[in-house]
Amino acid sequence: MRRREILIVLMGATATSWASASHAQQSISRPRIGVLMGFPEGDARGQAYVLAMRQKLESLGWVEGRNIQIDYRWAGGDREKARVLAKELIGMTPRVIVTSTNQVTETVRQETQSIPIVFASLGDPVGSGLVASLARPGGNVTGFPVFVDSMGSKWLELLREIAPRVERVGFVFNPEAVPNVGLLRAAQSAAPSLNLKLIPLPVHDATEIKAAIAEFASGVKGGLVVATHAVTLSNRDLLIGLATSNQLPTIFGDLVFAESGGLLSYGSDIAALFQGAASYVDLILKGAKPAELPVQLPTKFELIQTC
Repeated sequence: MRRREILIVLMGATATSWASASHAQQSISRPRIGVLMGFPEGDARGQAYVLAMRQKLESLGWVEGRNIQIDYRWAGGDREKARVLAKELIGMTPRVIVTSTNQVTETVRQETQSIPIVFASLGDPVGSGLVASLARPGGNVTGFPVFVDSMGSKWLELLREIAPRVERVGFVFNPEAVPNVGLLRAAQSAAPSLNLKLIPLPVHDATEIKAAIAEFASGVKGGLVVATHAVTLSNRDLLIGLATSNQLPTIFGDLVFAESGGLLSYGSDIAALFQGAASYVDLILKGAKPAELPVQLPTKFELIQTC
């Protein structure tokens, strides 16, 4: 090889080394944020919540691709898929992981006790064992829950108002979800004073949803309350379709159901919860500890009724 060719090869190798070093330096200076959502990939509402979070981060000076890297994963209502994706995200060594729904948050918490976790849109973080208390969460988890147990009774009151002839109410919920059980108990306590018979409809998947509603709909003067959970969110088109085809007036616990065609929804402004999560991500990236960031209950609720 002639001297000029050797020089060119050496220059190329040096340039490659510089590029590698530059890339490594950028990776070190650009913290990673993991996001694991309890929505199916491509879900329009889930995408809107992520956008709200990203826009809030930008307003705080964190721009994706410039000074932060965000890795998104979508678990839907599949717990095992959530576990696989949680391990994948943890393997990327993010500075913080943002989660939604109890199922997803609990799964991530089981996989790491060191990486900070900021949740948005879940229920009863204390009863679920995710935090020690609202004021001082302890551990590596904090965030913004979507509702309190008393919401269960509020849903019944609203259903009574929009469907005064209803006598039986089927309460669709996940029996393994502590927040769903708390909402059910609140609804059960309120039912007698509203002259309603409450019938629990525990479900884990689409098959159970179909069977439970088919059996309930065989009775008369019925209505439904659908509690928010990864399973109900992921099967919202099915739930709305069954409620409509069986002529069951239904109130849903998340605004996304009404936006998808459900009769009525009453719940927190979820986008605002994800904006709150972004504010906590900002604080954690600046050195704050999740154990010292209080869990903040929702303050804004929205009622949406479709025609």
